Amino acid sequence: MSERTANRTFDIVTTVLVAVAVLLCLAPFIHILSISFSSNRAITSGEVTLFPVEFNLKAYGKVFSDMSMIRSLGFTVMLTLITTVLSMLMTIIAAYPLTKKNLKGRKTIMFIIVVTMFFSGGIIPEYILVRDLHLLNNMWSLILPGLISPFYLIILISFFNGIPESLGEAAEIDGSSQFGTLLRIVLPLSLPVLATLSLFYGVGRWNGFQDTLMYIQNPDLFPLQLKLYQMIQNNMVSELTRLEGASGARITPEGLKAASVIFATVPILLVYPWLQRYFVSGVMVGAVKG
Repeated sequence: MSERTANRTFDIVTTVLVAVAVLLCLAPFIHILSISFSSNRAITSGEVTLFPVEFNLKAYGKVFSDMSMIRSLGFTVMLTLITTVLSMLMTIIAAYPLTKKNLKGRKTIMFIIVVTMFFSGGIIPEYILVRDLHLLNNMWSLILPGLISPFYLIILISFFNGIPESLGEAAEIDGSSQFGTLLRIVLPLSLPVLATLSLFYGVGRWNGFQDTLMYIQNPDLFPLQLKLYQMIQNNMVSELTRLEGASGARITPEGLKAASVIFATVPILLVYPWLQRYFVSGVMVGAVKG
């Protein structure tokens, strides 16, 4: 077998394997999407697989008529935006000085950061700290404890280290301050990794609900993921379906759950196309440099 034939065979096999992996990843999402658009009878009888059966929008009508879901959506969007902006700001502020070799205590600081990736105080000390700071039932209890990820910080430090030092030295010769160099030279060159880490921070906050379980009792501060959790654990679906009029068709709990999952998933999925051109390069460069 020639080298050209071997390469072509390898490309075909790789393409097939990747396609199969993609289909396996998409199948559960497509199944949930199909259930959300299917009729009660089709859902109950188990006829729904990868395509909707007896298409209808009743489950979505119920979700969008529930003001608590709309309120949770608005709060989750606001929470995600604030968390992402502050997390990126703090990560950049922490990463840039740690790229300077003349920074005193640099190795010690890096060691402390790495240690936090393997050891933590635990849930109970964290809860006590949040309580003593009077942050319970406060939006900031969902933001401040996880404001900086040590892993993402190390990725950003690694990327900054890959930027030629001569650019910074030239800027200093021209009279630029450290802040000016960061703002005008380093950050514009770091758009791929900044976009990637912003997506990671945003998705992490959007999908988070465990901290809300510990710190929040006010229903007005419940994010979408906690609403979904309660829907599954506490049979909130039964309460919603009981509100249907006697003359109207009842909505199956499975259909309402599926519509709610799609309702909570699609907004964050819409962010990805805007960052796609930066995503692959940001992940790869941040992973291999350092």
